[in-house]
Amino acid sequence: MLGWAKRQDFQTDHRVLNRAKWSSRCLGEVLLRQLVTVFAPTGTLVMGLDETIERRWGQRIAARGIYRDPVRSSHEHVVKASGLRWISLMLLAAIPWAQRVWALPFLTVLPPSERYHEQRGNRHKTLTDWARQMLKQVRRWLPTRDIFDFF
Repeated sequence: MLGWAKRQDFQTDHRVLNRAKWSSRCLGEVLLRQLVTVFAPTGTLVMGLDETIERRWGQRIAARGIYRDPVRSSHEHVVKASGLRWISLMLLAAIPWAQRVWALPFLTVLPPSERYHEQRGNRHKTLTDWARQMLKQVRRWLPTRDIFDFF
């Protein structure tokens, strides 16, 4: 973590952060509120979604699936990748010193694979379902703000 590993008390800091119980949703709300305050205090909020595959495997990683790799695939050639698929929700904001719009992530979810749900007898949610749910969460966090989305 940014050179902190060389500090003598790094192990103590890491142990506290590693063992604490964290709520990604609560952290996402706090982070979104800070981002909105600094980078988008007025106007309509524009959100972006992105998915990525984390290539991980092992006996204890149950939510893993096999997905189309968007980076290595083309229209003619499809490459599959095994791992965890993550969806990130980002605030698209104009950054004054960069003279461009940046995607500032504040909430990330892990949608388990279809096979994972089938094995447990659960209903599978599509990526669109996850995205809709994430955007509804943002609407609950910021009920007075207009949010530009496609749902």
